[in-house]
Amino acid sequence: MRVISQRYPDIRIEGENYLPQPIYRHLASFLSVFKLVLIGLIVLGKDPFAFIGMEAPSLWQWGQENKVYACMMVFFLSNMIENQCMSTGAFEVTLNDVPVWSKLESGHLPSMQQLVQIIDNEMKLNVHMDAIPHHRS
Repeated sequence: MRVISQRYPDIRIEGENYLPQPIYRHLASFLSVFKLVLIGLIVLGKDPFAFIGMEAPSLWQWGQENKVYACMMVFFLSNMIENQCMSTGAFEVTLNDVPVWSKLESGHLPSMQQLVQIIDNEMKLNVHMDAIPHHRS
């Protein structure tokens, strides 16, 4: 951002979040609520498996014996999955409302040299297009 701002002081640079697909957003929301319910059940010592007539698995029994570790594990694992669901890895660059780079399409980030070259080319193209007289019919 600093390099682009120094080279092109008139360019406005904005950043924003690129939302993931709705299915991933819903999954992250579900996990967020499920995590809190699961931690609540662990802390309160309630066995959800007894409600459905099943014997509690050994992992659940371990969680009841080690509540602090179990809650921390649920919290961190759930957060990790939620963050993965919400992360698109997008790095999209537009200049004058024209897309000039897309990490989602290319699969990788441009190098700084590559990005400057892309912007240079777009700026030269825009200056050239502005110099062409436009005729009205």
